[in-house]
Amino acid sequence: MSTNTELAKVFEEISMVLELTGANPFRVNAHARVARILDDLTVDVKDLADDKKKLTAIDGIGEGSAEKIIEYIKTGRVKEHDDLLKQIPRGLMEVMQIPGLGPKTVKLVWEQAGVIDKASLKSKLDSGEIENLPRMGAKTVQNIREAIEFVARAGERIRIGDAMPIAEEIVATLKRIKGVKQIEYAGSLRRGCETIGDIDILVSTSNPTEVGKAFRALPGVEKVLASGETKSSIRLDRGIQVDLRVVDDSCFGAALMYFTGSKSHNVALRERAIKKGFRLNEYGLFPDDDDDTPPQKRGIKPVAAKTEQDVYKKLALPWFPPEMREDRGELDLKSVPELITLDDIKAELHAHTTASDGRMSIEELAKHAKARGFHTIAVTDHSKSSVQANGLSPERLREHIVAIRAAAKSIKGITIIAGAEVDILADGRLDYDDDLLAELDIVIASPHSSLRQEPEKATQRLLAAITHPLVHILGHPTGRLINQREGLHPDMSKLIEAAVQHNVALEINAHYYRLDLRDVHVRAVVEAGGLIAINTDAHAPADFDNLRYGVLTARRGWLPPAACINAWTKQKLHKWLKAKR
Repeated sequence: MSTNTELAKVFEEISMVLELTGANPFRVNAHARVARILDDLTVDVKDLADDKKKLTAIDGIGEGSAEKIIEYIKTGRVKEHDDLLKQIPRGLMEVMQIPGLGPKTVKLVWEQAGVIDKASLKSKLDSGEIENLPRMGAKTVQNIREAIEFVARAGERIRIGDAMPIAEEIVATLKRIKGVKQIEYAGSLRRGCETIGDIDILVSTSNPTEVGKAFRALPGVEKVLASGETKSSIRLDRGIQVDLRVVDDSCFGAALMYFTGSKSHNVALRERAIKKGFRLNEYGLFPDDDDDTPPQKRGIKPVAAKTEQDVYKKLALPWFPPEMREDRGELDLKSVPELITLDDIKAELHAHTTASDGRMSIEELAKHAKARGFHTIAVTDHSKSSVQANGLSPERLREHIVAIRAAAKSIKGITIIAGAEVDILADGRLDYDDDLLAELDIVIASPHSSLRQEPEKATQRLLAAITHPLVHILGHPTGRLINQREGLHPDMSKLIEAAVQHNVALEINAHYYRLDLRDVHVRAVVEAGGLIAINTDAHAPADFDNLRYGVLTARRGWLPPAACINAWTKQKLHKWLKAKR
């Protein structure tokens, strides 16, 4: 685990304990924000800790937080963190992760029922003691019990590639019901986040009863959690909770903004609204006054609510694509930058055939790429050290190059180029000799083994590949697998600097198990003036469909089409490829 990750966890736990003990919400949110900033940093925070001014120069890190960071770098601990953890049983942190158990409820069951961890919570539920507490009852207790069971079964947050097809299927089903006017999925899924906690769906309809009934009767519903005119919740047997909210068509835009988030983006919007004399909530943007009663309950009409564009415009802001709504400086922009789209992608530069571990022949691969409208497809099978992937020996690769060249001559309408995904060995050497690499049109260098190296060694290993004169792309640089493997923790700032210097593209591997680069790394590449490749790493025809997840990650990193080599014209791309030959 990197220092950045360790410190992010410290600040996250400080935030959680502060929230649990009823501290000022500002302190709670401030520490949560620092946790997110540290987790997003592309430089090793240790390199900044020699000067507090370097830390406070980062938006969101104040004097106090900087001092805690420096304290941790010097001692390996933060006294405030230690002191706060002494105030609560450590197991309560785990209890707070259970869906539906907010800080007030956790504090209640801790102080009045002696709950100190998940085990004691289960015990108190079984004894019936919790049911007798204020604001508790048989239904609440049953919901908590089911939430515990659901978490145990479902495990971690769901990958976007598992969640999005479910959401799209539900939206398509409900859209067919008579009376539905607008329907969208919202939340972290709409923002293109790599993992999803649950699915939020908003609908405006003249027939809410029928829509609610159809939603609760969807195939795969394991449990109906809530059933009402304006909100229904279900748990699916595929391991995810789905919430349906029925909103008035006149305020659909405001509701969509609110439930899309992110929380930090919404907070920043509300603060801006207040400064401009408004009050913003899920029902719209209202004139502000001193009355604590929500304006919509007093019959006050919003000044903007029907569309997201209306609300942003009234706040003197451009409409931000959902992927940008993370409070990472977007509200400071006067105009929205051009972001890459799925239609911009014109080449696939990382794909495998039956020569290694793919399921398509060269011809089949080319056919599927051509059907997508691509002008170029790169055949990049694994190198010899990837034994588990039937990696090619030098002799087999030379035979493969001949076969690729022959296919390129016979197949019209798309350019087929010969390449390889070459393993970066633990010491930074590449898996083939330079004379063989020089025969290839494209070289992708990727780490596949020794993925627990110390950050410094991992950095030097990947730098060796980036600075190699025959390498075009650094493939899935950290080697992570979402929810399965952390992968490497290199100093991304050094990798990005070297990639810019050596004209090497860093890859967003679009497979939803990888999405490596992360969005924050993409943003750093963009800011450094570097190049990004978005590749599907296709092994089978369906893998081409993963491209959209890579594009979503790219958009979260504010990537413009001009900085993505897959979006270049054929002439520009091939000129860039040949520059290293």
